[in-house]
Amino acid sequence: MLKVSRMKSLLTLSPSLSNSTAAAPLSLYFRSKSSTLLRGAANRIKPLKNPTFLPTLSVTNSLANYSKPSNSSQSRGFCTDGGASASASGEIHLIVGPMFAGKTTTLLKRMKSERRNGRFQGNPIKNPCHLDRTLKDLCFTGRVKEAVGILCTTGVQVHSEIYSLLLQECIFRKEYKKGRRMHWQMVVVGFIPDEYLKIKLLILYAKSGDLDTAHVFFDTLIMKNIISWNAMIAGYVQKGLEEMGLSLYHRMRQLGWMPDQYTFASVFRACSSLATLEQGKQAHGILIKSQISVNVVVNSALMDMYFKCSSPHDAFRVFDTSLQRNVITWTCLISGYGLHGRVYEVLDAFHQMISEGFKPNQITFLAVLSACSHGGLVDKGQEYFSSMLRDYGVRPRGKHYAIMVDLLGRAGRLEEAYEFVQVSPCKDHPAVWGALLGACRIHGNMDIVKIAAKNFFELEPENAGKYIVLCNAYATFGMWKNVAEIRSVMRGSGIKKEPGYSMIELQTEVHFFFMGHNTHEQTEQIHEMIRELTFSLKDPCDIPDSSIELEENVVVCGD
Repeated sequence: MLKVSRMKSLLTLSPSLSNSTAAAPLSLYFRSKSSTLLRGAANRIKPLKNPTFLPTLSVTNSLANYSKPSNSSQSRGFCTDGGASASASGEIHLIVGPMFAGKTTTLLKRMKSERRNGRFQGNPIKNPCHLDRTLKDLCFTGRVKEAVGILCTTGVQVHSEIYSLLLQECIFRKEYKKGRRMHWQMVVVGFIPDEYLKIKLLILYAKSGDLDTAHVFFDTLIMKNIISWNAMIAGYVQKGLEEMGLSLYHRMRQLGWMPDQYTFASVFRACSSLATLEQGKQAHGILIKSQISVNVVVNSALMDMYFKCSSPHDAFRVFDTSLQRNVITWTCLISGYGLHGRVYEVLDAFHQMISEGFKPNQITFLAVLSACSHGGLVDKGQEYFSSMLRDYGVRPRGKHYAIMVDLLGRAGRLEEAYEFVQVSPCKDHPAVWGALLGACRIHGNMDIVKIAAKNFFELEPENAGKYIVLCNAYATFGMWKNVAEIRSVMRGSGIKKEPGYSMIELQTEVHFFFMGHNTHEQTEQIHEMIRELTFSLKDPCDIPDSSIELEENVVVCGD
């Protein structure tokens, strides 16, 4: 006789699990009677003379029934093989227990391992209805990776809403590779996505940086909407192709589309990167005329655009008239003031933010510490650095330590800066040694220069900018042999640095001036004007700074 007490721990679910929709019974079916999980437990049970078998339940039925509290045996997740009912031995093939809790995680890992080795003999779920519900349950519990894996191994089509749900989860969780795998599965099984799914795939590829594929979906859309336009514009801006993003924005406007707040956020970011003030003002005017309710993201992007286009007064007006403010808005204001060297405005805005109850974040402290460094406020900077973890619970990172090194180095306290690097937990961060190297270059400490240069070069040696920094540091002290060695390493490794350039906007036309290139059509007139200005401003008593001249020569060679 079967003793229920011996199987109580195996067959009875706890009330906390039976009432939870997140947990579900794992029901798997096996063709072979000899292959069964819980083999040890089954061997200890004597066969019954007249066994009573429970009806066969699919995986998705178990998932659905498990969330409903019931006293029936089905609600407890008993699942048997239909073929076992004809067995004379009365052997029952079953797996019971919660699907997403307890020791079943180990069981899932074992099943995955056996599936990879070709030993797993479970039947795939081929019923579309059951598969849809299973994928939904996995997606709702955050197991999107397993859901995509099951979908791709079944080789069957599912409903369009299931594809949409899984794609949305992949986009939200930045699982772009899984999303591409889903697209591959659509192609293999012959599923043709509708317009809505095409937009989802467009967003997926645009966010992952594959703009060519995103543009293919964009061009195949029969009816484009504002969401598809926004996805393409944001994709170009995030990829660093701001000109393409603005060009697409103007094309959208020519076709009669009215931009929304997401469009304006991308446009303002593009104008900020390009420092095109006129285009930014035109977009701001359209925003005002459209009477769109702006949010914190749009206001922050607009403020950042005005600050980076050298219009801090307009940036403050945007901040002053914004109805919604949070730490992002305040941080944008503080960073903008720091960008223009307004140290005391930075500190005043920081204290005003604290007084209004907003908690600063890591970016806020980067702006505050940088302002203290450029303003020479060593004591203030050390005070703010100490208060990060103590008062606000913000743990300093490598960039914060680098700014503190720069703060001490600018003040000429090189020994103290070197000791600070030695005791800091971020001494393996390249920016820390780069800040120390820059400070030694200013104040001329050769001993620390050699140490800082060695550590700076060993960290991320593939970074082209480090070679230029080292060249400039060695050239400052006249160490031309070291400069020649670095140049030789750069040539041998094929490392090239992107040339520096200046940009100016004149009458809605943007002009670029690259270092070492005379490609502008008015280069001769510009050089003549510079010579005239230099001659007019030159003082006969001035002595040329040879270090600056050497630095410029090295940078040109490096580019």
